[in-house]
Amino acid sequence: MNTLVAFRIAGRALARNPLRSILTMLGIIIGVGSVIAMIAVGQGARAQVEIQISSIGSNVLLVYPGSTTQAGAHGGSGSATTLTEEDAKAIQKELSAVNLAAPSLRTPAQVISSDQNWATSVTGSTPAYFAIRDWRMQSGTIFTNSDVEGATKVAVVGKTVATSLFGAEDPVGRFVRIQNVPFKIVGVLYPKGQSAMGQDQDDTVIIPISTLQKRIMGVSNIQAILISAHSPQETTLVEEQVQPLLRQRHHLTSSQDDDFSVRNMADIASAAEASSRIMTLLLGTIASVSLVVGGIGIMNIMLVSVTERTREIGIRMAVGARGKDILLQFLVEAVVLSLTGGFLGIAFGVTGSAIISALVHWPTIISPDSILLALIFSVAIGVFFGLYPARRAASLDPIEALRYE
Repeated sequence: MNTLVAFRIAGRALARNPLRSILTMLGIIIGVGSVIAMIAVGQGARAQVEIQISSIGSNVLLVYPGSTTQAGAHGGSGSATTLTEEDAKAIQKELSAVNLAAPSLRTPAQVISSDQNWATSVTGSTPAYFAIRDWRMQSGTIFTNSDVEGATKVAVVGKTVATSLFGAEDPVGRFVRIQNVPFKIVGVLYPKGQSAMGQDQDDTVIIPISTLQKRIMGVSNIQAILISAHSPQETTLVEEQVQPLLRQRHHLTSSQDDDFSVRNMADIASAAEASSRIMTLLLGTIASVSLVVGGIGIMNIMLVSVTERTREIGIRMAVGARGKDILLQFLVEAVVLSLTGGFLGIAFGVTGSAIISALVHWPTIISPDSILLALIFSVAIGVFFGLYPARRAASLDPIEALRYE
């Protein structure tokens, strides 16, 4: 008996009891569908995290001031005023691995335009800020270095602020007031959506840092320095170069701790990716349990089939069928059950992923690898759980099998 004949015989045998065959395949269908759907959900979450991390910018590091301590009370990270614009300029000028560096200062404020107002955050920085964060303009332009030097009253607004104050109108050229200081809007940023922390990145107004320091906040320090490396591979080198430079500029001795902290966004992205990968693996593992249950169902039905067809097996052996022919026949039947269930499970998983995405607005990504893996797994389940019933059928004694009623 060749394999093609075995598949044809298996199809006829399974067609005799269609309802039983469908119920037997149900475990495989649910198992394969669940694996594909859960992996799709996990990969969608992973892709969403990667998008949110990348929205911060490419090859980015953040430098924050250290903590203040007064009367034994620690103010926490970022409470010190140790960073200056000169630090940012020195980082960009003196460190070979640095592409751009931009100082940053932020404060909450009420932005008013004629009869509309909106509570948002106002960020002060330089033109390099937009390049580091890879933030394109939807309309208008960014402010220039001349605007920073002259503390010009110009502003670039995020999409959320633009929509909240001006609706569908283009706000470029319009004026808003921030703490009674009038600002001309020169550009609208392209939407970035939520950050990895769930914050609306488009709910912002960005102005020259000198303007924010002198006309709004009345300070001279900055809150952070954004740095971009020339390549992702150089982010670690930048981190190593920033520390000694800032320690030297801040006149820190070897016995003193850093009065700043450096955060490498590549490390945060790696940690987020690892968490997403673990979640995907966990979801896939949980869903694969139903595949094993489906395999047990196949073994159970195949054992019942061997018992029901004992006389048929005896007749086949009597007319010349060998043990390996009987083994192949029942093994192929188990594989046909699991493989058919696998194909139906794929359709179930793809449909389920689409329903999940539509109902809960959760991104799902179905990869060809997950489909191929589910098919291979379903075939392996058929072979593994069908082997014992097939061996049992092949080992029957022909004479005893012919006598069986």
